[in-house]
Amino acid sequence: MANKPQIPNKNSALIAVIADEDTITGFLLAGVGNVDIRRKTNYLIVDSKTTVKQIEEAFKEFTAREDIAIVLISQYIANMIRFLVDSYNKPIPAILEIPSKDHPYDPAHDSVLSRVKYLFSAESSSSRF
Repeated sequence: MANKPQIPNKNSALIAVIADEDTITGFLLAGVGNVDIRRKTNYLIVDSKTTVKQIEEAFKEFTAREDIAIVLISQYIANMIRFLVDSYNKPIPAILEIPSKDHPYDPAHDSVLSRVKYLFSAESSSSRF
């Protein structure tokens, strides 16, 4: 239990979102948005002017922050930084890929689903012996 990662619980942990404007707007209307005293937000609106470098920096920042428990990222944006998403292996914050209005969800590209399939296939092959 001592090595188990802990979710910060001063007040509550945050959800970070990296997505298009419509998705971000929905999450902000649901109360997910946060701006701290340094004017740092827990979301990144990705549009045609957003560079891959900005997306990478936001992903790295959100996964390094101790007050974030979940990072939601639109799957088409996760595909832009797939190497970072696939190499991330910490349990907290959890990375969840979500669909967007213009880009449907494709389970073949979801890194979490791929890991789950791998674990279940490894379990079924080891239970044969």
